[in-house]
Amino acid sequence: MVNKTILDNGIRVVSEKIPSVHSVSIGIWVTSGSRHESLEVNGVTHFIEHLMFKGTQKRSSLDIARQIDAVGGVLNAFTGREYVCYYAKVLSTHLDMAVDLLADIFLNSKFDSDEIEKERKVILQEINMLEDTPDDFIHDLYCQNFWKEHPLGRPIVGTEASVESLTRDFLLAHKSGTYCADNIIIAAAGNVEHEALIRLVANLFETLGPCKSKETTNQPSHGNGVLHCEKDLEQLHLCLGTRALPQNHIRRYESYILNAVLGGSMSSRLFQEVREKQGLAYSIYSYIASHSDSGSLVVYAGTGQERMDEVIEIILREMRRLKVDPLTAEELSSAKEQLKGNILLSLESSDNRMSKLAKNEVYFGRYQSLKDIMSGFDLVTADSVQELSCELFSESSLNLVLLGKPGLTLPSASSLAI
Repeated sequence: MVNKTILDNGIRVVSEKIPSVHSVSIGIWVTSGSRHESLEVNGVTHFIEHLMFKGTQKRSSLDIARQIDAVGGVLNAFTGREYVCYYAKVLSTHLDMAVDLLADIFLNSKFDSDEIEKERKVILQEINMLEDTPDDFIHDLYCQNFWKEHPLGRPIVGTEASVESLTRDFLLAHKSGTYCADNIIIAAAGNVEHEALIRLVANLFETLGPCKSKETTNQPSHGNGVLHCEKDLEQLHLCLGTRALPQNHIRRYESYILNAVLGGSMSSRLFQEVREKQGLAYSIYSYIASHSDSGSLVVYAGTGQERMDEVIEIILREMRRLKVDPLTAEELSSAKEQLKGNILLSLESSDNRMSKLAKNEVYFGRYQSLKDIMSGFDLVTADSVQELSCELFSESSLNLVLLGKPGLTLPSASSLAI
């Protein structure tokens, strides 16, 4: 059963009781991410996330680690483009401790000057590590090229220049301006009673007030183009993509099936053709990155530089095919069952259920039941997938990003015809 309560100060609390499990996962979500940052302070949300584990008024960073380890629990956080989340997973008997620990980190972190400088070095190393991992780095390059000057295109971790510029005063001011009641969702799933959860969090978070001003960003725009970033690598890494739908779009189920058929699994068209039949790549897949008002569908492949043209042509051919030929009944049914199965299997863990609760609140403002989701897939037809393919696969929004050795002969944007 899912319950939702809005506290007096506007904080939303959602929970789902799962009596069959021993654990409970609880997360504090703030609906402000890297897309709400200016260019000069890109990475501030991620920097704050790191600092929240470096000590509070009553707990050192070692105390925090020892307390969660002592009960076999998990304590962590992650930053996205539209939110940041701090979460804990513990046995249900330790929920009181987990809530107190999360609240202490969230409300009372000290932001010690020495810790800020140490963590700044850690984040600069994280940036370097990302740039040394080409099959990760290329996705940031793709976002930069696809979203152009929009904040969605900037790296979540920031740049060396922006991270170096962040002062303690600015970090505290940014936290104060975004970690406020109407930006906060507290989500919990597992062996948890909703009323007991409300009693735990209400007093701890009652001091938080509303945001003084609400951060907004412009609707992102995108064009088409080809970008080659030179790096001395054994493989050529490429991302070829186009626009996709926002998180809450009415036709999102068609987009999920479209992605599953194109490159979203081992049985997908691209995996079978590029890897299994022709042996052109070890890794090839497609994915959808959806946001509140926009999205992108991206195909990634790592291949030999001399096979680039073949791989690109196969990707374009499969995109054209989705526009011209409706899915077979077998393909459509298989994609539906695959996605339904993935969702059901993912919800066997309390942490995934907690994330689902929070994301539903972020993007829909309400709970999306499994029955609603399964019905959404059932309503998809081969014709509706083909119609969406014709809309999304357009030269006007097609972007190609390549990461590899210098001297590459680039295809022109006009040659990427679908």
